[in-house]
Amino acid sequence: MSTDSEAGARDIPDLQWRDRKKKLWLLGLVPPTALFVATALVWAGNALGWQAVTPALWWIGPLLVYVLVPTLDVFVGPDGENPPEELVEALENDRYYRYCTYIYLPFQFATLVFACYLWSADNLSWLGIDGGLGIVSKIGLALSVGVVAGIGINTAHEMGHKKVQLERRLSRIALAQSFYGHFYIEHNRGHHVRVATPEDPASARFGESFWAFLPRTVVGSVRSAWQLERARLERLGKPVWSLRNDVLSAWALSAVLFAGLIAVFGFGIAPYLVIQAVFGFALLEAVNYLEHYGLLRQRTANGRYERCSPAHSWNSDHLVTNIFLYHLQRHSDHHANPTRRYQTLRSMESSPNLPAGYATMIGLAYIPPLWRKVMDHRVLDHYDGDITRVNIQPSKREKILARYGAAAPEGN
Repeated sequence: MSTDSEAGARDIPDLQWRDRKKKLWLLGLVPPTALFVATALVWAGNALGWQAVTPALWWIGPLLVYVLVPTLDVFVGPDGENPPEELVEALENDRYYRYCTYIYLPFQFATLVFACYLWSADNLSWLGIDGGLGIVSKIGLALSVGVVAGIGINTAHEMGHKKVQLERRLSRIALAQSFYGHFYIEHNRGHHVRVATPEDPASARFGESFWAFLPRTVVGSVRSAWQLERARLERLGKPVWSLRNDVLSAWALSAVLFAGLIAVFGFGIAPYLVIQAVFGFALLEAVNYLEHYGLLRQRTANGRYERCSPAHSWNSDHLVTNIFLYHLQRHSDHHANPTRRYQTLRSMESSPNLPAGYATMIGLAYIPPLWRKVMDHRVLDHYDGDITRVNIQPSKREKILARYGAAAPEGN
């Protein structure tokens, strides 16, 4: 396998360069259309008498995230190529790329509405099913819709950083399905300011498991978004408890969406709406967990944190996950240039690299001992073995420092 992901991708100076991934970006539509493909396969399988196995197809979302994409990452390998700087402006202005993200939303909400129908239907004979879906199939369907919601948050992330008003509005709409609209405020105005510091709820700490990180980041992100909005509105002399508050307006949009779906399809879909929303934002937070695990911006002489650099984000350049997540894995360049569009993000030599793609690393994050075996020594290597330069989980600080034979720095 190529080692380009470790050494950094190549800058291609040829002005005749073309984005070899240009048509591949349309594969980002696989997740929001997968349910329709699964439905067709269920119909075909049942017609052939395979009723014993077709229910597994309602779990197509988790199969994509945890099996198919990691497997393809292994076989396809890293990308290894950056766009030449001379062509960045032309790439940025090519509207094809933004249309690839815009079109995600119609399929995202078509999937949600169709899932609501499937959850509520008590006669699916047209699919070769007696009655409605069973509880296991409904849960699998909810998780599959949650995958669409989770990747929808990433799509919202791409659009939410842009200056075009339409994209900012589409970003908020994409977040409605997961009831995570406050992410728009906290990520742009909170995380990007405090990334790789103990104050950032979205930066995971060395020794902190994903299962400890998840509640901390969910609660911390809500609290941070609320505080940011309250401060903004107070500066403007506006009331906090109003729809001028972007947190409240985002939640109101989700409430209207959920209420409308329940009104049409019945209250029986409510538990599955909750499952898909929770699974969706949990996928986002799993990505947050691995993006900055253990990395820490150091204090300067004046007591402030150093500027965020490529060294403060974990990267991966595996091609398949990059296609599905719009180059989210080129995370260091994103933090250095938040408004840069996904097609022009670069893999950077000075960034620490994960041993596999994000899709694979999410699965590792769910198993803390395995995660720590794979990642802890990489964090230490990144800091040349100096554990005092690492962002350590406070509750485990003394134990971790003692394990690595270090004393707590003064003031800590």
